[in-house]
Amino acid sequence: MKVLQITSDWKWTGPAEPMLRLALALRARGHDVSIAAPEAPPGAGRGLAEEARAAGLPPVVTLVRGRGLQLVRDTREVRSLRAFLEAREIEVVHAWHTRDHLIAHAAVAARRRRGRAVLVRSLRTAEPPRATPWARWLLGPATDALVCVSPGSAERCRPLRAGRLVAGVFGAVDLERYRPAPPDLRVRSGLGLGPRHRVVGIVARVQAHRRFDLLLEAAARLFQTDPDARLLVIGRGTRRAELAEQPAVRLGIADRVVFAGYRAADYADVLRAIDVFTFLVPGSDGTCRALLEAQACGIPAVTSRRGALPELVEDGRTGLLVDEDPEALAKAWASLLDDPARRATLGAYAAQRAATRFAPDRYASDVLAVYEAARV
Repeated sequence: MKVLQITSDWKWTGPAEPMLRLALALRARGHDVSIAAPEAPPGAGRGLAEEARAAGLPPVVTLVRGRGLQLVRDTREVRSLRAFLEAREIEVVHAWHTRDHLIAHAAVAARRRRGRAVLVRSLRTAEPPRATPWARWLLGPATDALVCVSPGSAERCRPLRAGRLVAGVFGAVDLERYRPAPPDLRVRSGLGLGPRHRVVGIVARVQAHRRFDLLLEAAARLFQTDPDARLLVIGRGTRRAELAEQPAVRLGIADRVVFAGYRAADYADVLRAIDVFTFLVPGSDGTCRALLEAQACGIPAVTSRRGALPELVEDGRTGLLVDEDPEALAKAWASLLDDPARRATLGAYAAQRAATRFAPDRYASDVLAVYEAARV
């Protein structure tokens, strides 16, 4: 099958890694897969195009960076993309954002009418958009198949599709990179964590809607009864001082909160420094990739019930689901930190479950089934 994955976002965030992982898994199965994406701005650092090249899958069509629709700019994009689709006889175009979806819709229109191509859209949030006429058109007749981040998410999106194809597909992670392994003591030491410290950790961009207020209030309660507990925050954000560092100072817990920042090469080792993973609000990738990575590493999780989290965490088996209340969150963390045997049992089952449910080959198989159903 000839497939084009298209995104209008140059960043190596949100759905970028899932898109590249899917493309590579489909290629490993023998399919002809290409990528269309923008280049990163000069000096911006890590971008999708760079990561795709490093993985041996350089973009074949370079889109213009930008959001929204602009007639002149996007008309050129459509022409360039249409020429590629015709020359390569692409059968499936898989879009990941609204702008690239619209560009792809215009470019693939003739091939769709002739039954030679289909247009698939991934919706990266677990909750459907408001059912406006625009959303009903874009995610309805303008899409041959909609891929949601979980079966529950797919059910919530069905009213927008009016009987059209909708599928819920869990995300995937690199199981070799994120495998269970003892924490690297040098990495822990570099983070200021000693052998006696028991670590609750989160991976999230520091943004207001990610509930860092709840996270820090719960941490303050945990620290009252457990002087050896620590909170490890992995992630960046332009408002980190305002939303996390300064509140930690006001709560009197700054000496027990470790801000590790954004990590790349050593990210998996930093992740393994965590004893109990926590996740409160999904970010731009509704598959909750950081949670999947932690589970693959064999780290039990304590999460809220937002988005796809209740489907990703088996309450009492791979982790705990709790209310968005600081006392409830602190008690759940403490229950696992105080019980190493239970923590190990939950972590082992989380890793076992991740090895099948979140495997890249399973991800590719599920999405490929959507492509095939859309082409019928």
